Amino acid sequence: MDVKRTIESLSANEIKIIPYLEKRKIGEICKASELSRVAVLRALKFLEKKSILEISYNKEKIIDLGNNGVMYKKSELPERKLVNLLMSKHILLLEEAKKLSDLTDEEFKASIGILKNKGFIELKNGKILLNTNKEDISKKTDEEILIESLPLSYSKLNDEQKEVLKNLQRRKEIVIERGRKTVDFELTSFGKEILKSKIRSDLIEQVTPEILKKDSSWKGKKFRRYDVLAFLPEVHGGKRHFVNQASDYARKIWTDMGFKEMEGSMIESSFWVFDALFTPQDHPAREMQDTFFLGKKAEIHDKKLAKFVKDSHEGNLKNLGSKGWQYDWDEEEAKKLVLRTHTTSLSVRTLADLKNKNQKLQGKFFALGKVFRNETVDWKHGFEFNQTEGIVIDKNANFRHLLGYLKQFFNKMGFEKIRFRPSFFAYTEPSVEIEVYHEGRKEWLELGGAGIFRPEVVVPLLGENIPVLAWGPGFDRILMDYYNVKDLRELYSNDLNQLRKIKFWMKT
Repeated sequence: MDVKRTIESLSANEIKIIPYLEKRKIGEICKASELSRVAVLRALKFLEKKSILEISYNKEKIIDLGNNGVMYKKSELPERKLVNLLMSKHILLLEEAKKLSDLTDEEFKASIGILKNKGFIELKNGKILLNTNKEDISKKTDEEILIESLPLSYSKLNDEQKEVLKNLQRRKEIVIERGRKTVDFELTSFGKEILKSKIRSDLIEQVTPEILKKDSSWKGKKFRRYDVLAFLPEVHGGKRHFVNQASDYARKIWTDMGFKEMEGSMIESSFWVFDALFTPQDHPAREMQDTFFLGKKAEIHDKKLAKFVKDSHEGNLKNLGSKGWQYDWDEEEAKKLVLRTHTTSLSVRTLADLKNKNQKLQGKFFALGKVFRNETVDWKHGFEFNQTEGIVIDKNANFRHLLGYLKQFFNKMGFEKIRFRPSFFAYTEPSVEIEVYHEGRKEWLELGGAGIFRPEVVVPLLGENIPVLAWGPGFDRILMDYYNVKDLRELYSNDLNQLRKIKFWMKT
């Protein structure tokens, strides 16, 4: 290593801190060089790359005050408050002591136990008796001394303090532990040579318009030597969240296939989420176990449609060939507001709009948005996730067309292995469950249902029984294989390292 060439490559901040490297304390170097901590640490990192010093990082456990600890340090510990009260009264009923001390149940119980263990009090016949003298009480307890000295490094605590710490940790939010990373460095033999050498500070960092204007004053001077192989921090450009990237791509697939996008509120009435879809009002999916109810109601403005839906549920629609669910439909139940459990509520609203606006009863529509289920969260379930919805209204549509649309979509999303299993849903017949093969987990992943809307759904909404193909698979599970995510929760963990490193959505 060449001392001269290295000196000529030093930046302005490196030159500033070199005279103070023997101090070895980051804080002292900052003060002496008048540079910020960030600037000093960055300069040290560059000096390490030049083999002038070696940096080491150490993790240290710090004991600090919790929320209650901060409050008690400003005022006093609960046991101190109680013992001061007893100094003036000497003997008190338990109930009276609690009331006069103004402590919470938890604080009062803890104080009794602590003072009893210290031998300061006795309990007899439901009374508290002071059992020590004024001199002992006036002394600070070990707990008070430790609290006043915090924050402290755990490594600096003696055995007695560690025992006191254990006692405080059993109590609510008096002390907390936090990690602190310390930076240390040591000069190399080459670094010691640099310190002994004369450091040039007259090197030109860069050519600027100001330098060129100074009548050739730059001539004869030396320019700082640049190391093109030197370490530089990674630069991460801004980009859309990878779930949004995939969502944009999915929207393009549907629109390329001739579909129009449906949009709507995440808060819906049970009428559109359940009743218009021929889901009976005693169906398990409508219970609190599966649905988030909001405790409010919304009016059903289309009374004519509500009457059709009521007749559909009760089996009163003529020429439908359906017995309905054979119960008394309750409009008040249908008014309950919920967080939508599926985007199919958008589909039934779209069907109703086609009829109300006297539009042609034909078309292809899709949606992609958030839905909410009151489920136990695990690697493949969440209480909030995205769903992609689709309907095709066509008098000539059939079940084979349904499977064709789904295969086309999932193939374009990158899945080669797709299968359909017969299933049951309250509002479609026939119905299938969509599954794709997850290469990462080497198993079939269930995505959601599809089918043809039943006449009990279509007739109240369109006025006649026209085939309506419908599907609503979960969208987030589709992304897991491509992004090599094995746990659904990772999609929304917003880990910055993950967001920076994860690949861009590049399906074609």
